[in-house]
This record gives sequence, C-alpha cells and structure tokens, in this order.
Amino acid sequence: MVPDWAGWRRDRMPRMPDSPFCTVSPDWLCEIPSPSTEAFDRARKLGLYAREGVRHAWLIDPIARTLEVLHLESGRWTIAVTHLGAETVRADPFAEVELPLAALWADE
Repeated sequence: MVPDWAGWRRDRMPRMPDSPFCTVSPDWLCEIPSPSTEAFDRARKLGLYAREGVRHAWLIDPIARTLEVLHLESGRWTIAVTHLGAETVRADPFAEVELPLAALWADE
C-alpha cells in the first residue's frame, strides 16, 4: 500500500532509505480519496495501515473541503475531528503548526 503522503518520526527513520520502497511503516499518512477510490481508501487501506501500527491518518476531501483527522486507538481508527472550509487549523500530529485549509483547495 502506498499512501498519498506519509511521514516518519526522525527517531524511527533518521534518513530515507536508498531503495524504491520502505519497510518502516509511517507514523502519519494522508489519503486524498476521489469518488472512485474512497471506499477502497477507507475500507481496505485504513485497515491495513491500522494493522501496521500507523498512529495518525488524515483524509482530505477537496470536493467536500474537509480534513478528517484520525487516531489509532486500540487497533481501531477514531475520528478525532473533522475540519471544514477555509479555516486555519492545528491537526495532530502537527498541532504546533497552523494549517490554512484554503491552501488545500484548488480555487482558493
């Protein structure tokens, strides 16, 4: 499985491997589901990511203009928060950084 975006804590991956794939599961990932991939992203990919111990996931929907922030708790995904529109947010695991959602939508 390949997420749209992924990130690792430096203590788990101090440098990127010199190979076309990575064997260390990410600490955070982001999927941008389209109408044709949303069911697969939610049902299959999120399940596999949970199995591999990914702790944080974002689902960005540019059509609905939403950012869903998910946390893995006891092997299951929970939606921590859903952000909407053009607000500026702080989203785990990057809560120290302000993210203007308008920057994610093509026509903003």
